[in-house]
Amino acid sequence: MASITPHDTAIIEIAAGVDTHQDIHTAAVIDMVGRVLGSEQFPATAAGYRALLSWMQGFGHLVRVGVEGAGVYGAGLARLLRKRNICVVEVDRPDRKARRFQGKSDPIDAIAAAKTALAGQRTGTPKQRDGRIEALRNLRVARRSAIDQRA
Repeated sequence: MASITPHDTAIIEIAAGVDTHQDIHTAAVIDMVGRVLGSEQFPATAAGYRALLSWMQGFGHLVRVGVEGAGVYGAGLARLLRKRNICVVEVDRPDRKARRFQGKSDPIDAIAAAKTALAGQRTGTPKQRDGRIEALRNLRVARRSAIDQRA
């Protein structure tokens, strides 16, 4: 007997946000309207990054990810996402007024990062730690170390 309802093969587009910390990253996924689809915590390891990405992609087609601290605690995650051709934006911490009204928790911060990335407000392109810029940074660190040792 044939099904009455047609098979809907359309995949929804989603955005995500990640609140990064040294040991644990908290991720949240929202749809294009801004509805929260889920939030979860993952370890800040290579295996945790892969699990986080797999979890996010389980909700639909991942359009962009807002990462808090993409240059520090979120650098490894941002590198993995860029390698998988996912748009990564670095988001600022939520302003104090918004945090005062909504409260402070990692899931709330992750949801705010996702909404900021979706809206395109207060975002930047995360620094890529490769190429000439990274080589120059390494040279400056070595020079500074040599000067400190000599003094």
